[in-house]
Amino acid sequence: MTLINRLRNAPPMFWRCFAVAGSFFLAFTWVMALASARDLGQWENQDPKIRKWFNSLMIPDLPAFSCCGKSDAYWSDMFEVKGDQYVAVITDTRDDAPLGRAHIPSGTRIPVPNHRIKWDQGNPTGHGWIFIGGDEVFCYLPPGGV
Repeated sequence: MTLINRLRNAPPMFWRCFAVAGSFFLAFTWVMALASARDLGQWENQDPKIRKWFNSLMIPDLPAFSCCGKSDAYWSDMFEVKGDQYVAVITDTRDDAPLGRAHIPSGTRIPVPNHRIKWDQGNPTGHGWIFIGGDEVFCYLPPGGV
């Protein structure tokens, strides 16, 4: 019996499982495409070493995923500590339009989940950084570490 004949005679449960698995694969692929880091030319005026550092940043608890790019990045040169949690304070006054990002007013305080703080790669920029997408903090790099 050939493979094609076997597939033609496969029970309906096989095809349901196949459809569900295929749907999950397509959904996963779509989400991964949306979550990828973007470089829309906004990195061109950066020092190549800084650009390489930005591009190497990965989400601490999801090391296969990028922290994102400048469209998700805000300066956070101040922070507060409440209990065992960092609270990043946005200090970024750069124009949002060239960076392609949503506006978050300077002075906004954002609680940072401890599992999203990056301590492993230093910070050569002289600024603290918080990477935010919607309401989710992807990464937080405290100021310092130059």
